[in-house]
This record gives sequence, structure tokens and C-alpha cells, in this order.
Amino acid sequence: MPVTTARQIVAVLVALLVSVVACGKGEQPPWADDFSDPASGWHAEMDASAEVGYHEGVMRVLVKSPNRLAWASAGRDYSDSHIAVEATQVGGPDDNEYGVLVRMQDPDHFYRFSISGDGYYLVSKYDDGEWVALSDDWSSPPDPDAIRLGAATNLLEVICQGATMTFVVNGVQLVQVENGAYSRGDIGLYAGSFFEPGVEVHFDNLRVEMP
Repeated sequence: MPVTTARQIVAVLVALLVSVVACGKGEQPPWADDFSDPASGWHAEMDASAEVGYHEGVMRVLVKSPNRLAWASAGRDYSDSHIAVEATQVGGPDDNEYGVLVRMQDPDHFYRFSISGDGYYLVSKYDDGEWVALSDDWSSPPDPDAIRLGAATNLLEVICQGATMTFVVNGVQLVQVENGAYSRGDIGLYAGSFFEPGVEVHFDNLRVEMP
């Protein structure tokens, strides 16, 4: 057997071993989803107050009741990660919220990165029915033009490294927080209403890489 072939086999075996070890720890490899395949694995539920699911090549979240959050979860498990997704407000009032959920332990334990159609942002933690703000409550970004208002597309990014989490919109860092309550978990894409229903947000071109 030629030496080069033997080296190739060793390299493949090493790569497989690294993959097995990583999977054993619950890590996931880099991943992307453009939501063109309705079988890509997202979990979404619908009821009278919200519709969530694949829709014409995007992940669509439509909130039909006031004071309601609705989301889709990826069914994956990440600790350190760099998540990026395009979020487009399609309909409803600008007094809304939408964004990314990270390190979801279950529906009652996760971190939330939120922006609004009228230009504010918030980072918070949900813990057994209680919201805990990790940034100033619904703040304006340092660059007033960072968040595109109304019916527009915003690129949202969350970088998780240990207890440090960095939150970015359209290339502008909004805030960095330290919180080690949840070290790993699932990813969610969500939208929410306040006083008025009809909030509709489409998510597309999700990418997850190592930070």
C-alpha cells in the first residue's frame, strides 16, 4: 500500500474519531439552513394564537394574539457557537419583538436576543416563568441606524463562548453580557406581540459555526 494512501486512511480515521468524541459531548458540526426543505428538522407548533412553520422557503412566525410569543426550535444542542440569521418583518405593528433564542434547555429556560420594528433591543433570560433582563430594558443601539425599522431585513448574530455572549445586528455589536446559568442548548427563532396582534416575521439563511 502506498504511503500516501496509508496517510489518507489515518487522516480519515482521526477525523471520524474527533467527530465521535464531539458528538458524545453533545456538540454539533457547523450547520446552515435556508428553510427550503420542510424536513430539515425544525419543531414548531400552531394554535389559534400563532402559526409557526416552513413557508415558501423561510421559517414563518405569525402571532395572531396580543401579548404572545411563538417560536420554532432547531432540535440541536450547542455550547459555544456563532449563530447568524436573516430576520424580516413582513407584517403587523412596529411595536413588536423578534429574534433568536439560544441555549434553550426547555421551553422555560433559555436566553433571548430581541429587536423591535421600532428600533430597540433587549437581551434577557427566561427562568421558570420569570424574565430577567441582562441588558438595559429595551435600549436604543449605540448606532441609531443599526436596526432597520419596520418592514425590513436585519441580520442577527449571537456569539456564545463560555459564559460570554455577544449580540450583533447588521454588523454592529449591541451588547456583550456574562451569564453562566445555561451553558448549552437548542436554538430558537421567535416573534412576539405586545398590545396589537398580527406580527409576522420570516427567518432565512441561518448559519451556525464555531466562534
